[in-house]
Formats: sequence, structure tokens, C-alpha cells
Amino acid sequence: MLNELQKEIIALKKDKNAIILAHNYQTGDIQEIADFIGDSLELCIKASQIVDSDLVVFCGVDFMAETAAILNPNKRIVLPDKEAECPMAHMLTADELRIYKERYPDAAVVLYVNTLAGAKAEADILCTSANAVKVVESLDENRILFGPDMNLAWYVSHQVKDKEIIPAPESGHCYVHKMFNLGDLYFLREKHPDADILVHPECDPEVQEYADYVQSTGGMIKHVAESPKNTFIIGTEVDLVTRLRRENPGKTIIPALNEAICENMKLHTLEKVKNSLINQEFVVKVPTDVAEKAKNAIDKMLEIS
Repeated sequence: MLNELQKEIIALKKDKNAIILAHNYQTGDIQEIADFIGDSLELCIKASQIVDSDLVVFCGVDFMAETAAILNPNKRIVLPDKEAECPMAHMLTADELRIYKERYPDAAVVLYVNTLAGAKAEADILCTSANAVKVVESLDENRILFGPDMNLAWYVSHQVKDKEIIPAPESGHCYVHKMFNLGDLYFLREKHPDADILVHPECDPEVQEYADYVQSTGGMIKHVAESPKNTFIIGTEVDLVTRLRRENPGKTIIPALNEAICENMKLHTLEKVKNSLINQEFVVKVPTDVAEKAKNAIDKMLEIS
């Protein structure tokens, strides 16, 4: 049941002709008032399809809102908390990427969507955790500069054997997914021997190798919904578990680690969402020249997806 603040936000959405997009890692109360909940790829696609709304409230982190702004230059894209940044996205700047490109001039540049607009503008094509393998396989080049997540780069390198995957930078990572370790998974496997263990490809290689499935958040949602199994151990941010439990009430969904919390995502609150609707802040803008180059890389990804 919605609380009064949630009802107020829903009324404001209608009054402001607004739409709320929320990442799977948002808290349950924000998921409940969102028009669409999804992973990076789903939100990218949804942002490109927005037609009727004048205002887009993006409950995610900076690079996601930038992507929405690039795909919707005539719409007002707002981030409820302007400090909601993705640390990994800031691990690879446009200047740093240009140095890698000079070092490997024969390589195609594939960037994870978890990058800032300036870096996106230097890429040949983007990818998400859901389509990274498909994107890399689509390229003619045998050498791929891949950034900024080293664990996703490792995952791709083990799926696409005929290409050289060069991580850029070598140490780029998601601090939440680095929290998962084999000890926790050993314990949970012993306690729940019949459970499927699902982990995100941003997890460390040894965690990926131990899991039953390595999937994006969207892949995890589909797997849990369609699997005949009843118990699932989820190795990603804890609020995906919130969504999975809500959508699969007859199944047992267990977080691999209760402390796997993205503090940056959690900066958004219902109060801040309400403020963003009333005051239409904080507006996310991308310089036109950067946006045009970044959009080319985004469009190539969406064509493949």
C-alpha cells in the first residue's frame, strides 16, 4: 500500500507531465512510484522511447541521467540528488581513454555504459553487462579496448575467445560487487544446496567461476521468474532482491551479502523525488558536441540490442 508521500508524488507526476525512471538498485519505496524499473540497458532503451513526457526524473546515478539527456535533447532530465555519482564511471576520463587509444591504435573501443559522457564520446560503441558479449562479437577488430570495469572485461574475454580484450584502466571496478567473496558463497551453498547462485559480471573472477549463472540484473529477473527452482542466492546490490521478492512472492530470494549496498544510489529519497518534480531540479545537461559523439556510440549499441 502506498504511503501519503508516494501518493503525492504520483499526483505531481500527472500534474507535471513527468515520468520517473528507476534503476533496480533503488529502494523499494522509489521502485513503487516509478513508471519503469530496469537495468542500464533497459533504462537506455526506455529513455530513447520517451515521447509524451516533458520531464524525466531519473532515479539512478550520473552516467545514466547523462545517457537519458543525450537521447532526449529536448526534454528536461533531472537527477533528484546531484551528488548521485557512479565511482566506477569516474575511473576512466576522456583524457585517460585517449592515452589508451594512442597506445592501441588498432583496437576498437568498447565502453561499458557506466562511463561519463566525455568518455562515451571517445568510444566506437557502448555496451552493458547484458549485451557486452554480443557487442564485442559484432566488431570486426580482433583487439578491443574495454573499460572501465576490469571484471566485466574478464567475463567478456572468457566468452569471446578469438579477440584480445584489453582492460582500460586495469583496475576499474564497482566497489559494491567487489564485496562478494567465496567464503560467503560457500556458506550459503551449504545452507541452501538446492539454490541457484546468480552473480553479476562486475564480481571478481573467482566469484563468477563459482556461481551457477553470471547475469546482468535484467538477466537475473528473467531467470528467477522463469526458473522452476524455488530458491535463489543473488550476488548483486541488495535492492534487486527487494524487486525480486515483490515480483516472485512464492519464491525464496536470498541476498548473497546484506551489506552489498550502493550508497550512491541510495542518495535518492522520496522527499528528493518530490522536490525534483516541484522545482525541476537538478537538471542534467551534456555539451552538444560531446552529446553528438556519445550518441553515435549509444545508437550503435541500441542497434545491436
